[in-house]
Amino acid sequence: MCKTCKGKFYMTTAIAYTSGKPHIGNTYEIVLADAIARFKRQEGYEVYFQTGTDEHGQKIELKAEAAGVTPKEYVDAVSGEVKGIWDLMNTSYDSFVRTTDADHEAQVQKIFRRLYEQGDIYKGYYEGLYCTPCESFFTASQLVDGKCPDCGGEVQPAKEEAYFFRMSKYSDRLIEHINPHPEFIQPPARKHEMMNNFLLSGLQDLCVSRTSFQWGISVDFDPKHVVYVWLDALTNYITKIGYDADGDSSALFQKNWPADLHLIGKDIIRFHTIYWPIFLMALDLPLPKQVFGHPWLLQGEGKMSKSKGNVLYADELVDMFGVDAVRYFVLYEMPFDNDGVISWELMVERMNSDLANTLGNLVNRTISMSNKYFGGVVTDKKVEEPVDAQLKEVVTGARDRAAAKMAELRVADAISEVFVLFKRCNKYIDETMPWVLAKDEATQDRLATVLYNLVESISIGANLISSFMPQTAEKILAMLNDGKRDYEDLATFGLRENGIRVTDTPEILFERLKLDEVMQKVEALHPAAAAESGDGAEKTDAETEGIDIEAKEEITFEEFEKMQFQVGEIIACEAVKKSKKLLCSQVKIGSQTKQIVSGIRKYYTPEEMVGKKVMVLVNLKPAKLAGVLSEGMLLCAEDAEGNLALVAPEREMPTGAEIR
Repeated sequence: MCKTCKGKFYMTTAIAYTSGKPHIGNTYEIVLADAIARFKRQEGYEVYFQTGTDEHGQKIELKAEAAGVTPKEYVDAVSGEVKGIWDLMNTSYDSFVRTTDADHEAQVQKIFRRLYEQGDIYKGYYEGLYCTPCESFFTASQLVDGKCPDCGGEVQPAKEEAYFFRMSKYSDRLIEHINPHPEFIQPPARKHEMMNNFLLSGLQDLCVSRTSFQWGISVDFDPKHVVYVWLDALTNYITKIGYDADGDSSALFQKNWPADLHLIGKDIIRFHTIYWPIFLMALDLPLPKQVFGHPWLLQGEGKMSKSKGNVLYADELVDMFGVDAVRYFVLYEMPFDNDGVISWELMVERMNSDLANTLGNLVNRTISMSNKYFGGVVTDKKVEEPVDAQLKEVVTGARDRAAAKMAELRVADAISEVFVLFKRCNKYIDETMPWVLAKDEATQDRLATVLYNLVESISIGANLISSFMPQTAEKILAMLNDGKRDYEDLATFGLRENGIRVTDTPEILFERLKLDEVMQKVEALHPAAAAESGDGAEKTDAETEGIDIEAKEEITFEEFEKMQFQVGEIIACEAVKKSKKLLCSQVKIGSQTKQIVSGIRKYYTPEEMVGKKVMVLVNLKPAKLAGVLSEGMLLCAEDAEGNLALVAPEREMPTGAEIR
């Protein structure tokens, strides 16, 4: 909520192709778009958020034939499934377009006729190599190892009469637009790719009709032709908000065009940053302000594919973890311009560490202490200490830090900024020790102030997390007996009125999960996938045999004596955000605690690390790894396959015990 309107914000996703059920990689895009739309609304923008399904083409025609149904029956079923998953993920779109909608089809025919009559489209013949899944023609030089450069599939020689769009007519004008508008194509690497690989090398005219199949929008003045899928699909961004090629466009179109953001996958960036802008130029319409080609969400190390058997679906993940946990994971694990990775193991790790521990446990502890010590009544007694100012500085600055990241579409970083707030609250509990304050009548007002500060901080944090985890935010605010706040108020501390009670019994927001139990359920769903991703298989005799390693240069006893080894106990551990390999552990060694970064994330979860007694090289010179300071080294054993295991004392030993 915002007290003042900051103007319109029209955003779209790519429309999902109705060839089958969307996997979690497809679903990521709608969740990402929803997070952006919700945050923009919270900031005060009047958002119009459009998504939908792309339903024409030869691939659909063939799939329908194989299924024994009409193409319309086929796309009706798949489009319904897509919409069902979008709704399952609690996405707040304003419009769901289908390219089989009558109003869309009528406008596509008008657009095609207009472009033909003004000379941008002409009839000819196309001869080349055709990829059916991508519905694209290629020349021999464009193939990669004889296969389609986009999907890697087989291509077939094809020749047919077709209409073509004169792309070269507008290419210089598009280059002149891109160069002074660096924000137009994001991330920047996508811009360089489009300029160097396509625009600067010269554009070929584009085939915009087909005659070899019938499932498409017919060219009304030449009915044996159907409009090629890209001219059909791309125009949904204007047709569904009321564009009319005859000049009678709706008020909705007049208000919202040009689009502020087209959010798409990086694999279709060419169509949206070259073909689509040129179509708009030909229609004498302004170009969208920004096209963001997001990276892929990968399963393991590869792109999800039904043929590979490595597909994860949103509904299965939701059944296992819940809607907001899945939303959190796909948003948090996706870097700005690099592919992200999803797996059952990583989901369990995030569920336990970030959601159950950092957030869920914080809310539960705070409400429970408020009930235990003050009957649930939260009152600020104004008994302040310096640590309170430190907490408030983090809390009141979180809104602007998150907003700065969202302005750059760095959604994962924005979420991190909100979780910095929650982590600071947990630290504040450790610093103030409410359970100690509760023992002394003289510190009751201080205790009340501490709990007020925690409730107020969590309330602000819940408001900020609402774009990413809306159901969780609602639950937290309901338990605190607080409501949504205006965006302007989220940088102000102390707006909660005194005397308001929290709920009597806090709800468990996120249950901690055991990986082995989750993997048993996964195996029941996908036996082959579970077997590939599991790490618990028994080792063969060959794997447990002794191994030889290359000998290093001998050292003297004096050199060895310079190294100090001690027993440490890991008291806290978390994944390093900028790395997929590193864990950051807090290691208690005698009376001191050292922070140690180790490349063992593949072999241990943060939860598994906590409580372990380990052998530590304590006098290693401090260094930064992935931007995080490391003050020592944990000793590990490594087998011939590169698998690691922590080295631990054989018997129970106190922390700080010397190893010699």
